[in-house]
Amino acid sequence: MKIIDLNEEQIDVVENKLSAFDENYITYKMNGSIQIGIEDDGKIVAGLDACITAFKILYASTVYVDEEYRRKGYGKHLINEMEKRAREMGVNTIRLDTFSWQGKEFYEALNYEIVGSYENKDDSYAEYFFLKRI
Repeated sequence: MKIIDLNEEQIDVVENKLSAFDENYITYKMNGSIQIGIEDDGKIVAGLDACITAFKILYASTVYVDEEYRRKGYGKHLINEMEKRAREMGVNTIRLDTFSWQGKEFYEALNYEIVGSYENKDDSYAEYFFLKRI
């Protein structure tokens, strides 16, 4: 046995093998993504990027609001629109994660449930994993 660094072609092979294995458990496929933003006076001040992963799960990888627009409802509008579009796509679960200095309280206020977390005291942060069934 020998550990090696993979090239792009080898990574594709491994990912294809995992996909083939997963097909034994994921009996239907859903595709789609949601990329939305809020524009103010010609500039993007908030944005969200999410994609369907497996089953009927939407993973929100990026949610951001410029600092001067925070606590004014912009983030809530993004999340509400994401949830509306997700329902229309047939999604029934949304998952996301956030660090301790980001949006923990924000997601809790929007009825997202913490389903896991960990704390790294050495580096002074915690990470939280959220789900919401829609």
